[in-house]
Amino acid sequence: MTLTTTAVMPQARGAEPGFDQLIKDPDRYEEINVIGNGAYGTVYKARDSLSDTIVAIKKVKLALTEDGVPMSVLREISLLKQLGKANHPNIVRLLDICHGQKKDRAMDLFLVFEHVDQDLNLYIERCPPPGLAPDRVKDIMWQILSGVDFLHSHRIVHRDLKPQNILVSRDGRVKLADFGLARIYDFSSLLTTVVVTLWYRSPEILLGTTYATPLDLWSCGCILAELFLRKPLFPGQYEIDQLAKIFSVLGSPSEAEWPANSNVVREAFPIQLPRVDQILQGMEPQALDLCKKLLVFTPEGRLPASKALLHPYFSEYGFTPARHSPTSDLASSSSSSEAGTNISEAGSSEPNTSLSPVNASTSFSSHETSGDSLGDMSGVQESEKS
Repeated sequence: MTLTTTAVMPQARGAEPGFDQLIKDPDRYEEINVIGNGAYGTVYKARDSLSDTIVAIKKVKLALTEDGVPMSVLREISLLKQLGKANHPNIVRLLDICHGQKKDRAMDLFLVFEHVDQDLNLYIERCPPPGLAPDRVKDIMWQILSGVDFLHSHRIVHRDLKPQNILVSRDGRVKLADFGLARIYDFSSLLTTVVVTLWYRSPEILLGTTYATPLDLWSCGCILAELFLRKPLFPGQYEIDQLAKIFSVLGSPSEAEWPANSNVVREAFPIQLPRVDQILQGMEPQALDLCKKLLVFTPEGRLPASKALLHPYFSEYGFTPARHSPTSDLASSSSSSEAGTNISEAGSSEPNTSLSPVNASTSFSSHETSGDSLGDMSGVQESEKS
C-alpha cells in the first residue's frame, strides 16, 4: 500500500496555485511501518519505489491562512530544500515534499528525509558498560557541533536539540534532525507540546526571556555530559524543578547574572554551590572544560559553535576556520549583510536578533533563497512576498 492511498493525496481542488509543484511523485512512496509518534506528528518508514531506497516520512499538520499556505512556511521549506542540496554530512537531508488534501483550514504535509537507523538516545542505551569510549564521545560531539555551526551559519536556531533529535547511522555518522521545522508546525501546538522534555532547555527559555543561537549550545553541553554519564544531567519534571536541577549542579547564578525581565524571581531558589566537577568526575579535563563553557548560565557567556570547534578538546582534528569550516559554501551565498547577522572569524554567522518564546514563529528573520524558492511557487502575489 502506498502512502498516497493511505494519507498522501494528489493536489486538492481549490488548493494554492502552484503548490502542487512541491510534489515529485507521491505514488513512489510505499509505507512500511510507523517509526514513532512525536509531539508534532507521525514518522513513517517507507520505500522509495523509484530508487528502491528506504526513507523516513514525517507527517505534519499545517495550519492554513485565508490565502492558503503561509509565506513564512514556504520560505522555511525553501530553506530546508536549499540546505538539503548542500548535503552537509551532519544534517539529515530533506529529499522530497508531498501534501494531502485541504480540510478545515488545515493540510497534511509530508516531509521525506533520508532514513537513519537509530537516534542518539537509543545509541547510548545500547552501548554496553562501561559506556562510550572517550574518543567516540569526542567524535560524536565534533559532529554535533559541526551540524550546529552549519545551522547557525544560516540563521537557523534548532530550539529542540536532544538525543532523540540526533540520528546515528550504522557507520557512525551523526546527523541533526528536526531542525528548522518549528515554523512549519502549528505554533499553538508548539507552545504546549514541545516542553514535554525539559532536560536540554536553556535557562533563558525556562526563565521566559528572549533567546537566540546560544540556547542550542546549552543543549550541546547537556548532551556532552550525558554521553559521559549515560543519563541526563538535568532530569527536571517541570520548569521550576528544571531550574532547581540546573542550580544544584552548576551552582546558583549571581544577582547580576539574573535577567531583569525574567518571569521567575531568583529568591525562589535556595543558594547552591557548584558540584559539576564532582558529578563529572573522571571526564577528561579538556572535555570537562568545554562542557563548562557550554553550560554557562548567561547566553552571552557561552561558546558559539564555531569557537567550540576550536576548543583544545578537538585539537587533533586540525580545524582551521578559514579553510576547513564545517559550514559549506552555501553560507557564503547567504546574505551576510542582512540586518542582525554577523559573520564570525570561523565562517559562522550568529544572529544577534533575539527571539522571544512567545513570538519566535513570527519574529525570526526570513530566509530568502534563490533558484527554486518555494515562495515563487506559491501563487502569492509578488507584493505579498516582501
